[in-house]
Formats: sequence, C-alpha cells, structure tokens
Amino acid sequence: MAEGRRGLGRGMSALMDEAASVATPEARRAAGVIEIAIELFRRNPDQPRKTFAQEELDELAASIRERGVLQPILARPLPDQPGEYQIIAGERRWRASQLAGLRAIPALIRDLGDMEVMEVALIENIQRADLNALEEARGFAALTKRFGRSPEAIAGVVGKSRSHVANTLRLLRLPQAVQDHLESGRLTAGHARTLLGVDDAEALANQIIEKGLSVRQAEALTRKAATAHHKPEKPARESNRNNADIRSLENDLADVLGLQVQVRDTDGVGDVRIKYQTLEQLDDLCRRLMRAAT
Repeated sequence: MAEGRRGLGRGMSALMDEAASVATPEARRAAGVIEIAIELFRRNPDQPRKTFAQEELDELAASIRERGVLQPILARPLPDQPGEYQIIAGERRWRASQLAGLRAIPALIRDLGDMEVMEVALIENIQRADLNALEEARGFAALTKRFGRSPEAIAGVVGKSRSHVANTLRLLRLPQAVQDHLESGRLTAGHARTLLGVDDAEALANQIIEKGLSVRQAEALTRKAATAHHKPEKPARESNRNNADIRSLENDLADVLGLQVQVRDTDGVGDVRIKYQTLEQLDDLCRRLMRAAT
C-alpha cells in the first residue's frame, strides 16, 4: 500500500484504488466506467483545491488531446438535478478536457454521502500534493465543523499524523493578511507556523518576505520580537524560590509531562508555567489536559 494511503479506512482506500486502476479499456468495462457528456458535470463547491495553475491545465490539455483521459474522474449523481453529476475527484482533468475540446469524458459513478465526498477530495489532492497548506487546513476544518470529525479521525482518513492535522488547522488562526501570503506562496507553511500566537504577526510576515528569510531565520525573528514585547514580572519572594515543596512539585510535574515546569507562588497566589520546544509537544500537552478534563 502506498505511504500516502497509510491509515485510510478500507472503504476509502478501496474507492481510491478502484478509481486509479481502470486505465485500460478492459478494466473500465469491468468497473462500469461510462462516457458522459462534459457539460453534465458540476464542480464540487466543497472541493478543497481552489486554485488551478493555467500553465498546468494547458499541459494536461495537450496530453489529453494526444492520449485522451487516462484515468476516469469519480462523480456522484446529483439528486436534485436528474441526469447531472457532481465531481468527487478529477476536477483538474475535467477542466483540462474542456480546454482540449472533448465532448465527453470517462467517469466512474458512485453514490456517496457528503462527508465521503469531502474525504475523497482531500485524499486525492493531498496524495497528489495539489493543495497548499491553507487549502488543506480549510478542508480539515470543514470536516470538523460540518461532520464533527476529530483531528484523530481526519488523520486516519488522509494518512497523516494527528500532529500534522492539528498544526495545519492552527494556520487558520493567523491574521487574514498572513493567510493571504501563505495562500499566494509568498510564505511557506513553515514560515507561517513561526507566526502563530505572536504579536505583530502581519508586520513580521512582511519582514520575512521582504528579507527572504529562511524558516530558521524567521523563528529567530519571532523570538526576538517576543522578547522585546515581554514585560518583566516582579520576582517572587526569595523564600518561595528556595521553597523545597515548590521545587519538589515542579520536579513531579516535569516527570509526568516530560516538559520543564516552573511554579511561582507568593502567599498562596501564583502561576504555573510549562515550557515546550515544538508544536508537537504543545499538541501532546493539550491532548493530555483535554483527556483529563473528560
């Protein structure tokens, strides 16, 4: 099984394999592939991929003119529009086929629910690396909001780690201007992640773009900005710094969490600080806290 399909449910995996394995005329007949007029297809409004590079479409159209559509598109009947179909996977092939002047294209018709349609569209685009990080994040968010899918469930469907899904979803917390930079390609996902939760993210994003900083340099820039904005707090009383009970509590918490813990207490009032080095560590900490709360 391909690495990109790791974790897929048997139903989704079989469906994607079926759509990919009907390139020969014999296989198409056996699978029930049919030629359908190109104007009878409707794009999926929930398609996670929103941008299609014209140059790539032109290249695919040229290939289709020469060799035809090698892999059928996957579609489902539209219940409120008899005789018409919604594209599940293959919108790029459909668009290129129109540019190539085709009147009909091969299609594999399957009756799928809305959630299955969205999952298949995500799987196809992720496997082909067709989505930018923000499109991927919006697809994950739609599965969460509309169908109650947890990050763990989404990870299992698309063959990614839970931390990848969770970290990708966090990109939607960025200011809109930063999201625009990410979607246009002016920032990479690595750059964008360094701006999560920092002040002046938009201004820092502009600096990263203008100076052409690497991700490592962007991390250094955001750390420097965070230090500049940090207001020093009043030191805890000396007696608390040397309190053996507090130090013991810090060590106990650090052993349980695997992270550095600092407890500040002044006459029974204070705070607990947990330091993490990566987003994966933060993700694991949040998961533990949420599990403990249920």
